Amino acid sequence: MGPPAPVVARLAPTPSGCLHLGNAVNFVLTWLLTRRAGGTLHLRIDDLDRARLRRPYLDNIFRVIDWLGIDYDQGPRGPDDFLRHHSQLLHLPEYNAVLRRLAQRPGLLAASHRSRTEAPGALLPLDTPGAAWRALVPPPTAVRWTDAGQGPTQVLLGQEMPDFVIRKKDGVAAYQVASVVDDLRLGTTLIVRGLDLRASTAAQLWLAAQLTETAAFNAPRIQFYHHNLLTDAAGNKLSKSQQGALATGVLGQERGAVLGAVARLLKLPTEAGESLAALRAAFEVAV
Repeated sequence: MGPPAPVVARLAPTPSGCLHLGNAVNFVLTWLLTRRAGGTLHLRIDDLDRARLRRPYLDNIFRVIDWLGIDYDQGPRGPDDFLRHHSQLLHLPEYNAVLRRLAQRPGLLAASHRSRTEAPGALLPLDTPGAAWRALVPPPTAVRWTDAGQGPTQVLLGQEMPDFVIRKKDGVAAYQVASVVDDLRLGTTLIVRGLDLRASTAAQLWLAAQLTETAAFNAPRIQFYHHNLLTDAAGNKLSKSQQGALATGVLGQERGAVLGAVARLLKLPTEAGESLAALRAAFEVAV
């Protein structure tokens, strides 16, 4: 057995709103894990949802990173650099190539006009105009991996996400496909997500396994770290309304709220949340 692969991680925000406390905590935790491993950190901005993209939201991503005091090694250096050189629109041919290959697999996909909140409707041919493509997950499908944050993990994908979207009604690749393709292109080996996104991880692992060209997206080649959801000092789950005003997101709060939340997630001493330097020092020596 050879040496472990170098750690390559990414921050992957979406410019469809101002970043909130949960986003900032994920950023800091990803940064800590990557820096402790001596790895490479990418900034990857997911902008395929063009209907919700706004320039102030894009600006906000870079403002939050600067405000947190963290850095990254690869990726756009500002909004204009992102739009010119790093937008997901530049990779549409790669996503479309995977979609075409998935469409060649008998019984794997079907089209549908229903929205996410509607009950399952009629399944249609893939060439149906204005319909989304959905992956048809067999009912007994279970996806398993050993999670770096949670230990042995199993998601009953056939129950939790039995027909998730892989191509939207506008013909553009959906998140599950684009994220897999992007992570393979970046050589990602560490993905840090909230515990509420385990089903998305399972969907991506299952989908990637359907094609030889995406099969490298797998555990244990990629290490997944799903962190617990945020709680306050008393251990109560934070509601969305507690995470800051919608107009400013996390920038409307004290930076200590982010650092303190990360310290609690990592079960570090309270004083570790007093500064980013203190947090990193405590995390470096934590078992």
